[in-house]
Amino acid sequence: MERYNDIRGLPYPFNLASIRSFSSPSPITMSTSCPLGIAFAVRPSAVADIPKWDFGFFTINMIGYQAQVIPAMLAAFTLVYLEKFFRKICPPVISMIVVPFCSLVLSVIIAHTVLGPIGWKIGTFISDIVYAGISGSFRVVFGAIFGFVYAPLVITGLHHMSNAIDMQLIADFGGTMLWPMIALSNIAQGSAVLGMIYLQRKNAAAQEVNVPSCISCYLGVTEPAMFGVNLKFHFPFICGMIGSAIAAVVCVATSTTANAIGVGGIPGILSIQPAYMLSFALCMAIAIVVPFVLTVIVGRKKGVA
Repeated sequence: MERYNDIRGLPYPFNLASIRSFSSPSPITMSTSCPLGIAFAVRPSAVADIPKWDFGFFTINMIGYQAQVIPAMLAAFTLVYLEKFFRKICPPVISMIVVPFCSLVLSVIIAHTVLGPIGWKIGTFISDIVYAGISGSFRVVFGAIFGFVYAPLVITGLHHMSNAIDMQLIADFGGTMLWPMIALSNIAQGSAVLGMIYLQRKNAAAQEVNVPSCISCYLGVTEPAMFGVNLKFHFPFICGMIGSAIAAVVCVATSTTANAIGVGGIPGILSIQPAYMLSFALCMAIAIVVPFVLTVIVGRKKGVA
């Protein structure tokens, strides 16, 4: 039987009173992984139990897709194109009233009837693939590749796409094994900068950049470290990627899972499920030691000071 992982028919935004009054045999849990700190998930319910909006000649399932990401993205794109369309054909005198009303009404209807189910299927498909990669027979290979390439993704800005996958994994499986590897990548890049701090300990001018960059990187903001230090010398960046890959291999091998998306870097341990905090601490140690040692060794051979 096909089952849904979502809140059914709850108004958004809604309060705890509306949750208590919602008659469902499935308990509702709250997560802090969603933007605005609001994300909900319920235990799977049968399709036949989902209430419907009855418009006489057709019905729509009362599914809000609040725990989904892709349906919201598709709805936003649709709203943009509808607004442009109505703004072109609508006279300026009444555009302030007609354009927002028509755009919103049509986008909401399309989102619930077409985009919602399609986006839900796409999101579930993506999360299933990622989950298979991080929990299947080749999870070590997947972890090594993801840990190695995540830092270059940060340079291009494409790393933000992982948030959508993380949220989908949390909605479908109750946790994400992707986020711990992201936090480890941040730590690895910070450790590479720490190696540069050691190599350039007598260079006061370099320390003015290295020290703040290292601190921010360990706290989850990697851009100052990568653009200000690691990419400037090239080899610290590569050393950080290698350390991140090794830590990610251990991370997926131990099935380290996070409850939600949190702060990257060292504070990322606060997002880890309690059962995996010890294994994540081991991964953190690897992400700190390996890039630091590699950076110092390569830096000495290159005569960096």
